Amino acid sequence: MSLNMKVEHMHEFHQFELPTAIKHGIGAIKHVGEEVKNLGVTKALLVTDPGIYQAGVTSPIEESLKKAGVETVLFNKVEPNPPVRLIAEGSSLYKEEGCNGLVAVGGGSSMDTAKGIGVEATHDGSVLDYEAADGKKPLERRIPPLTTIPTTAGTGSEVTQWAVITDEEREYKFNTGGPLIAAYLTIIDPELHVSMPPHVTAMTGVDALAHAIECYTMHYAQPVTDAVALLAMEYVGKYIRRAYSDGQDIEARYAMAQAAMLAGLSYGSASAGAAHAMAQTLGGIIPVAHGQCVAAMMGPVMEYNWKGYPAKFARIAEALGVNTFEMSTEEAAKAAVNEVYRMVEDLEIPSLEAQGVSPDMTDRLAKEAMKDPQTIGNPRDLDEDGYKWIYGRCFNQIAKTL
Repeated sequence: MSLNMKVEHMHEFHQFELPTAIKHGIGAIKHVGEEVKNLGVTKALLVTDPGIYQAGVTSPIEESLKKAGVETVLFNKVEPNPPVRLIAEGSSLYKEEGCNGLVAVGGGSSMDTAKGIGVEATHDGSVLDYEAADGKKPLERRIPPLTTIPTTAGTGSEVTQWAVITDEEREYKFNTGGPLIAAYLTIIDPELHVSMPPHVTAMTGVDALAHAIECYTMHYAQPVTDAVALLAMEYVGKYIRRAYSDGQDIEARYAMAQAAMLAGLSYGSASAGAAHAMAQTLGGIIPVAHGQCVAAMMGPVMEYNWKGYPAKFARIAEALGVNTFEMSTEEAAKAAVNEVYRMVEDLEIPSLEAQGVSPDMTDRLAKEAMKDPQTIGNPRDLDEDGYKWIYGRCFNQIAKTL
C-alpha cells in the first residue's frame, strides 16, 4: 500500500461496533442458565455437532439451562462448512418448536449455523438471499438472542459479525452478516477446551493467528482492531506450543481462548485478506478443514504480502516474540514470515497436498480466490498471477524467496 493510499484510507469513514457481551473465566459455563434467562429466553434451540454432543460437552450446559427454567430443543446435526440446507433444517425446527433464543456450543461451524438459523428465524426466505454481496438483501432485523459457547480457540465466531455458509450448488462459501447477526452474549470457559486433540489445537490456533495478522495488515485496519490483533498475536506466540504439547495446561488454554476472541474482534465490521479468500473459496470446492487449510497457507501469503506493509510485518515479528533488536524493518518483516513458517512446522500442520488438494487445481483456485470479497483487503495488490504464485509456494513449486 503506497503512502498516498494510506493517507486516502485515513479519510474513509470507519466504524467499530461490539454488539456482544463477553463473559469468561474457568468454570464460567455454570452461569449459562441464568445468563441466557436474563436475555429473556424461555425456550432455546441448542445448536451443536454430533461429536460434541456424544462426548457429553453439552451436558452441564443443558443442566444449567434446565435449572434456570430455560427449556431446550436439541439440534445436534451441525456439519463442517455448514451448508444452506442445514440452516433451513435448523430454522424449520426453531419455528416449529416455538423457540425464542439460540445457544451454540462448539467450533465455528456450530456458531455460524446458529447465526444462519437466526437470520432465517427473523427474515423471509433463505439465508442465501442475504449473502453479503452486491445485489443481495441486507439484514434488516437483529437475530433472536444468541449465546455462543466456543469449545475451540480459533474462529472467533463467538464475537464476529459474520457467518460463513456453503452453497453446495455453486461450490461456494459466502458470508452473511453485519452487527445484526452478532451473538448477544458469549461465554468463554477454557475448561471446555482441554479435550481438544493436539491437531485441532494447532489448526484452530493458527487460524486465530491468521485472523489477527490479516486484520492487522488489511486496508480496513483501524486503531482499535490493531490493538486487539496485536494482543492476540502475543498470546498465540507465547502459548500455542504449550497448549499443543499439554492439553491440560489451563493457563495456555485460557490464553488461547482469549487470543481467538480478540482476533475475532479484530475483524471489526470488515474482512481479512488473501489467506481467508483462498481458504474460503477452496472450502467451497473441497471439504477441507478451514483452520488447517488457512494454517498451511499463512506462511506463503505472508511471504507474498510483507512488501505491502513492511513496518506492520516487522511489528508482527515483535508480537510473536522474535528479538528484532538491531534488525532493519525489512529484516524484521521477513523474520515474521519465518516465525510463522517455523510455528506451522512445530505444530505439524499437514501440507495442502496432504489435505487432499492437488496442484492441478491451482488455476481454478486462483480464479475463484479473485472473486472473494476479502481479496480487496489484502495489503499487497493481487491478481490471478499473484494467487498462482502463493499456491505455488504452498505446493513447494516455487523456491522460498526470503
